[in-house]
Amino acid sequence: MQTIFTDGLCIGAGLAGERAALEMAEAGFEVICLSLVPARRSHSVAAQGGMQAALGNCAMGEGDCPDVHFEDTVKGSDWGCDQEVARTFVDTAPVEMRRLAHWGVPWNRVVPGPKTYYKGGKAFEKVEAEEKSGLINARAFGGTAKWRTCFASDGTGHAVLYTMDNRAAQLGVTVVDRTEAIALIHDGENCLGAIVRCLRTGELVTYLARATMIATGGFGRIYRNSTNAVINDGGGCIIAQDTGLVPLGNMEAVQFHPTGIVPSDILVTEGCRGDGGTLLDKDQQRFMHEYEPEKAELASRDVVSRWMTHHMRQGKGVQSPYGEHLWLDIRHLGEEHIRTKLREVDEICQSFLGVDPVDSLIAVRPTQHYSMGGVRTDGTGAAYGLKGLFSAGEACCWDMHGFNRLGGNSLAETVVAGGIVGKTMAEFLAGCEVSFPTATIRDIEKREQERMDGLLSNVGGDGEDAFQVREAMFDVLDYAAGIYRNGTDLERGVAELQEIHQRSLNVSLKSNGLGANPEIALALKLPGMVRLALSVTYGALMRTESRGSHTREDHPERNDRDWLNRTLAYWKPGAELPLLEYEPASPSMAIPPGDRGYGGGKIISADEPKPSE
Repeated sequence: MQTIFTDGLCIGAGLAGERAALEMAEAGFEVICLSLVPARRSHSVAAQGGMQAALGNCAMGEGDCPDVHFEDTVKGSDWGCDQEVARTFVDTAPVEMRRLAHWGVPWNRVVPGPKTYYKGGKAFEKVEAEEKSGLINARAFGGTAKWRTCFASDGTGHAVLYTMDNRAAQLGVTVVDRTEAIALIHDGENCLGAIVRCLRTGELVTYLARATMIATGGFGRIYRNSTNAVINDGGGCIIAQDTGLVPLGNMEAVQFHPTGIVPSDILVTEGCRGDGGTLLDKDQQRFMHEYEPEKAELASRDVVSRWMTHHMRQGKGVQSPYGEHLWLDIRHLGEEHIRTKLREVDEICQSFLGVDPVDSLIAVRPTQHYSMGGVRTDGTGAAYGLKGLFSAGEACCWDMHGFNRLGGNSLAETVVAGGIVGKTMAEFLAGCEVSFPTATIRDIEKREQERMDGLLSNVGGDGEDAFQVREAMFDVLDYAAGIYRNGTDLERGVAELQEIHQRSLNVSLKSNGLGANPEIALALKLPGMVRLALSVTYGALMRTESRGSHTREDHPERNDRDWLNRTLAYWKPGAELPLLEYEPASPSMAIPPGDRGYGGGKIISADEPKPSE
């Protein structure tokens, strides 16, 4: 098996991975980024709406500052975030936005003069100050007190990722695409790299590194309906959890975005509603203002998704061959606005729905979108359980988002966290001495090669079909771990997923499994995907409260007395269920738990006595 050595190994070449790689490269270290796809096709490229940073440049952002952004983030998380991490993020985000501008990101800029804005579905005018002309502009996003989402039309991820990849090329960062890490190499204390599968040939390669980073994005593709690309199937979380030493944090916290288009579930940005778009029911009547009078369509995503689902349950959904949906209306924004500031939405609607959003409604429904859970790290990005292992971006839980993340915060987080974690890794590399025990490495190489050979030797056997097993997992998550959850469905889901996990360990290939073969790629990853599904479902079963995106119909109150904490899900060798442990949500509370100001619901305070008391 070929062996490649490097200082820093970034598993993932999206925004978080490349941003961290830049920090290490600037410090003089050799860095390799591994990617399932060419770096510019990483899922970061699909982000549309923008990045939150308190610049206060536009008229509707006047008076904004990191303190206001911090309060929005803590409330958005439903007090589930680490407030120290949130503070670091909001203080650093403005610096990163300006750095991106310096590197070449073509941000939309403030243009002086009167503008038409929409709030609560009503249009009004405000004047942009002449002295702020040319500064980075911002748009509204849900759950925010000020307009602070910096944007490049509705192709922000595209603009930033292309700029970042250019910068990585300038600094000599090596990107190896069409490769997938299938296992971490470790000696029980130190992470030493990864076993990597070439997706072109199917051959395994050993990458040894003094510092290793997981930046593989979310795990949305364990759900049938997701806005995520097919590459977001949790590979980084799987290899971390498979060590038995590294926990995943808050896996039950799964965000559903209000506006995935029907039937393809491709995302149309929150920027549509931020720019003044409205949600309509089957009678083409607005309804969000009835549930959320203050924020209406711009409440946080967990709240809007719940009310949309509730409204459809009341018989107000639009029936279609592809399932029930609602309408998104942006017609009143006008052709010029749609064709320029929402141009990707325009293209998506015309290409995938065959409708022109200038004069037609857009069919939307809440769709799985983001994973607040991920590889648990400290505030510097160092993973729990293994030295030399780091993580950033959606694959990571460091934990800025708690139980619901605000739109625009995660895209900004990729570059903020990527920079912070990259500096941490550079400091680690400057001061560490790492030994690579040959016997340990050879044992892991042998184990993974035998896993590959076992599948290849069982072509046409009487084992399970990998795709059918995945469909069974989809079915369980659909009914048990969606927007609304309850104990009965979760108990049933956990039991069924345990059976599905056993089936996933007995897969036979129907193809020959050679070369660029998607079946063996799924077969190798499938047991880990089911373990992620179990971590989500079992964590949701045990958390008997409703917080952020985790909504228990049988426990509708947010319970700060018993559940103001973070879930850690370990998977020990031979286990049938994840081992759950808990730690405080935040070591310090600059903003004590309180009412979010939207979403409603009862709150059991931390000092409220238990019924038995």
